[in-house]
Amino acid sequence: MDRQITFRSRSERISFQVKVKTLLVLAGLALLLLACMALAVLLGSSLTSLPELIAAAFGQGTAEANLIIGVLRLPRILLAVLAGAALAVSGAILQGVIRNPLASPDILGITGGASVAAVAFITYLLGDVSIRWLPVAAFAGAALVSLVIYVLAWQRGVTPIRLVLIGIGISAVTSALTTLMITLSPIKAAGQAYIWLTGSVYGASWENVYTLLPWLACFLPLALVFSRDATVQGLGDDVAKGLGSPVQRHRLLLLLISVALAGAAVAVVGSIGFVSLIAPHIARKLVGPSFASLLPAAAVVGSLMLLLADTVGRTAFLPQDVPAGVFTAAVGAPFFIFLLYRNRNR
Repeated sequence: MDRQITFRSRSERISFQVKVKTLLVLAGLALLLLACMALAVLLGSSLTSLPELIAAAFGQGTAEANLIIGVLRLPRILLAVLAGAALAVSGAILQGVIRNPLASPDILGITGGASVAAVAFITYLLGDVSIRWLPVAAFAGAALVSLVIYVLAWQRGVTPIRLVLIGIGISAVTSALTTLMITLSPIKAAGQAYIWLTGSVYGASWENVYTLLPWLACFLPLALVFSRDATVQGLGDDVAKGLGSPVQRHRLLLLLISVALAGAAVAVVGSIGFVSLIAPHIARKLVGPSFASLLPAAAVVGSLMLLLADTVGRTAFLPQDVPAGVFTAAVGAPFFIFLLYRNRNR
């Protein structure tokens, strides 16, 4: 039997067990992520040597190295790590609450709401309002569409199947609206909108990192606090009620956490698809279904996915900089088809 370590707060409100094997897997994933981050800093149109990286880290690097590492590469790398973690945890929560392996913010319409708001901002407001307000518009769109989905799905409570069906329908509506606005918009605005919809960490700055970091600092610990409730909800509504869990209240709180993480990430890096779908499945294979272990593992796997996609897009096709969303979609679309095939009889 696997040895387990118990974590429990003094009030016993927060209590969960983690297998020693799981801790070793998480430690290995964290080390792999750090190694990939270091490699990403070194790679680019001009290669940076390891001594230059170490010197820049201690403030002893040349002006050129400080510019390349501290201004151009490091914010981009950190933003990819943060956004990937946010998207992955959001997807893991949705898959647990809805009890559907195909659930993710982009499939249920949450990302679509952000896309509609962002394209509308680019098309109609960009000349009059600063581009810095684009993340605010995207997050507002994600939050508004999520509220619409929840209200439409409510009927003496919200069931997972209604959330899925309403979400897919709203996703189709937002996709049509986005396409319509791009078709009718000027060429320049359409080009900017397409780049945003593809999803990219290109041009990331420390301001973007500081914008996203508080959302993760707030909602990732909150997700861990409710990890036990998410695990219980995965057993079904009747079982959860039998165990004394307030199903509807916890479902709403978990959905709010998922929307906040997905909305914040999409608002900063654009509509990057499939990270929130694939990362939880990989994490579940590595550490099991318990949310106390699944959420941190999914966060690291999501960070790795987006970081690797951005690094490949930034370095493999020089001098072109291919958006990271192209590579996540190239991997995610076949994976989604595989999931549909595997769950065809369920």
